[in-house]
Amino acid sequence: MKSKNNYTAIGLMSGTSLDGLDIALCTFTINNKVWSYKILDAKTYPYDRIFRQRLIDASIFCSDDFWKIHVDFGTFSAQTVNRFLKGKKYKIIDVIASHGHTVFHQPRIPKDPSRHKYDVPNEFTCQIGSGAEIAALTNITTICDFRSTDFALGGQGAPLVPIGDELLFNKYYACLNIGGIANISFKHKKERIAFDVCPANLVFNFYAAQTGKVYDKGGKIASNGTVNQTILKKLNSLPFYKKYKSKSLGREWVEAEIIKLLEGGDLSLQDKMATALEHSAFQVANVLNHFKLKNVFITGGGTYNTHFINRIKHHTTCQLIIPDDKTIQFKEALIFAFLGVLRLRNETNCLKSVTGAIRNSCSGALYLGT
Repeated sequence: MKSKNNYTAIGLMSGTSLDGLDIALCTFTINNKVWSYKILDAKTYPYDRIFRQRLIDASIFCSDDFWKIHVDFGTFSAQTVNRFLKGKKYKIIDVIASHGHTVFHQPRIPKDPSRHKYDVPNEFTCQIGSGAEIAALTNITTICDFRSTDFALGGQGAPLVPIGDELLFNKYYACLNIGGIANISFKHKKERIAFDVCPANLVFNFYAAQTGKVYDKGGKIASNGTVNQTILKKLNSLPFYKKYKSKSLGREWVEAEIIKLLEGGDLSLQDKMATALEHSAFQVANVLNHFKLKNVFITGGGTYNTHFINRIKHHTTCQLIIPDDKTIQFKEALIFAFLGVLRLRNETNCLKSVTGAIRNSCSGALYLGT
């Protein structure tokens, strides 16, 4: 596609916390090599109970069921975009950029003799949601599968958002997103680095579900529990936290390490939640303190967990900057729309300094609309 100065794009985001499909319709303008953006409209479409459970169970599906959910999630994404756009009068949309939904993410684990015995024999990543299906049903050019190229180049395939932090949110010292996994991005020694910090809503929601709730609103349940210091010390001692660059987390590691420790302590449900939250708050603050960051721009659903935010504040003097609701909820979808624009322009949208790959890349599989 011939490069131009103005783009209209849709970003689709489905995170490990399984809140629903985030859709953000955005415009991007480049002027003198400086990008600006605007979120025109955005909405989250929750998954119904049955579809949400299928997404949870996808990692254990047989081949037939797995490929069916891959196509079905593409169909669902396309139908939801069409529903979102119905009745709206916008200019031609240049691209839909879909994160897909992560079912497997088992990145390379750096060699470290001190690491836990848990290991991943085969490295791979997989985000379901057929891009061909989305393009066919919306008639809009669609880009998906943003992680595979970086993975093939020896990278973690994650995080992907930091290129947006670098080009759209660079007035802040750091950007922290609190979703299923908390991840951070910032400039260090003149280059952008980013990594997954620790699990967050992935664990919080797992235990909230055992109380019959989708999530722990405001961290109220966790705030009524007692932190188990023995388990907390074990969690904070996991080898993953000894490295501060080019690392990412998947559901598999969280279940094998975090959940295993919490379940092995004979704790009440409230105490598990309190301990998990304190662990994550400490790890976030530890990164802020380690790099002596002056401020951090926070987005993602976990931003609304006031107890979690207060516990981070307890452990750090770094200024926590919380923006408006639209930015909190849709920053990741916004940046995926931006990744799609960069892919259309054949420009770098995945940074080796972030993922540990051998080179920067322009990632994403492209399916043409009509």
